[in-house]
Amino acid sequence: MSTDDSQNPLNQIEANLSTLALSIASSAAMALGMSPHPESGKTRVDLSMARFNIDLLVVLKDKTVGNLSADEQELLTRLVSDLQVHYVSKKQ
Repeated sequence: MSTDDSQNPLNQIEANLSTLALSIASSAAMALGMSPHPESGKTRVDLSMARFNIDLLVVLKDKTVGNLSADEQELLTRLVSDLQVHYVSKKQ
């Protein structure tokens, strides 16, 4: 049985650093209750998972210093900053 990969939405997405950062940020946003889980449609706050994903973004940002385009650097900086603000507000 053959499958038609042309209909797979993942084939439309380029695998690059920005996509990786956005994927991790999406997981952090879900863990902060900012967006619903794609399968259940429910929001849930899990601060430990949110912190883990934010920390992953910080590691990615720190380990790629000097190797990022200006757009990639700006994206990572903005994602980390925005998610940290949301994390602090949820933790209070």
